[in-house]
Amino acid sequence: MLLPVLLGRLNRLHYILISKAVCVHQVHSSSSVCADSCYDGLYPGHIHTTPFQKAMLALGSGVAALQDPYRHDMVAVLGETTGHLALMNIRDKMRNDPEGYTILTERPRIRLSTLDLKELASLPDGSFGREYLRFLEENLVTPDSRADVKYVDDEELAYVMQRYREVHDLLHTLLGMPTNMLGEVAVKWFEAAQTGLPMCALGAVLGPLRLNARRLQSLFTSLGPWALQNGHRSRCVLSIFYERRWAQSIEDLRKELNIEPPPVILTATNRRNI
Repeated sequence: MLLPVLLGRLNRLHYILISKAVCVHQVHSSSSVCADSCYDGLYPGHIHTTPFQKAMLALGSGVAALQDPYRHDMVAVLGETTGHLALMNIRDKMRNDPEGYTILTERPRIRLSTLDLKELASLPDGSFGREYLRFLEENLVTPDSRADVKYVDDEELAYVMQRYREVHDLLHTLLGMPTNMLGEVAVKWFEAAQTGLPMCALGAVLGPLRLNARRLQSLFTSLGPWALQNGHRSRCVLSIFYERRWAQSIEDLRKELNIEPPPVILTATNRRNI
């Protein structure tokens, strides 16, 4: 009985907060009377929440994401409401890296509207851009599936979270992992070691519960240790201006980031994107 009540309260809270977001949109599109009452000016779409509201959202979204890891909206809420300290750490790493600092300054976005798919298709096999396009095609995913950040109460940290989401598919490409459950768990192990985001750690711990015995053995004996080791030792993956690296060999980019090729080759058998 407790779980349905908790999820019901989460849905009501989420509805109230999203209603505020609609008001924010009106502020940006017209001189709405909502201007003074619900927009604090941090960034478009931002929804201010109290510590108690964040705790409720984190708890409810964590339970919902555990029940259904394909709930993108709940995974997003969980990341935003629990990741403040980790985002600060990532932001500091980016500031201390020349390429990462450029990213924070220019604020690039990875969307279909910013990608030249014809250019990526014209690149040679083995180039990072061509392999990224191949990943999108084989797994039937799109960069536009990444939700906009709403609950991070700092404009720069909100961008760091947005960049993390939009780089996620690029990490799949770099790590050679498809979007089936085993591939997603392996990427989450890498991201947990690399970013320290609680959402990634939770996914790394709970994700294996959905794997069968054969895939569990593969995770614990090869993919898992490889992902953790490479996540710990690699350069900050959010400090790479990937949009300027499309023509670079994926092999060379892995070496630059200190990422080893995967020990097991997985295929895109499950075409759902987590």
